Amino acid sequence: MHSEPPTKTHREPHCDPHDDVHDSAAELRTALQDHGITLPSLGVDLPGFAGAYGVPLVALGNCNAATARRLADALRKAAPR
Repeated sequence: MHSEPPTKTHREPHCDPHDDVHDSAAELRTALQDHGITLPSLGVDLPGFAGAYGVPLVALGNCNAATARRLADALRKAAPR
């Protein structure tokens, strides 16, 4: 596992999962941007706030094939060997 010190955006989870999911989505968006990757529909899954599931979710959304390849490449480079 690639271990670096936490970035400025890394925070401990909040007590309120609704706040945490927004922070987590923003942290993921920033980390992806650090690799030149943008997932246009990355955000918070609004049905998660309805209470049926009980845990708010980050929606990664859709991306084109080129973006999927860039994401896969970034994950491969970050994976332990």
